[in-house]
Amino acid sequence: MAFITGLTLAGDVWTPEFATSIDPKKCIGCGRCYKVCPRKVLDLIVRGEDVELDDDYDEDDTASIMTISNPGDCIGCGACGRVCPKGCYTYAPHPAA
Repeated sequence: MAFITGLTLAGDVWTPEFATSIDPKKCIGCGRCYKVCPRKVLDLIVRGEDVELDDDYDEDDTASIMTISNPGDCIGCGACGRVCPKGCYTYAPHPAA
């Protein structure tokens, strides 16, 4: 199966891996990934339940988490995963058309 590929400035072949999912059990809704995404792929949503968060604030609250709301806009740069403190992201190459 062939995947979408591109070239670096040096002419090397690069196969981008696109964000395919965010683990809602790990996500703490910090928004770091949202801030670094150059394509507005992500949105913050309310988890919808009271949960005890594993964070520095140590309080129960209605939590928010990130979601991939515009997957077609992802360019496969991986910036979201590099800044994620909880390792929530899963990536995969995309088949070429």
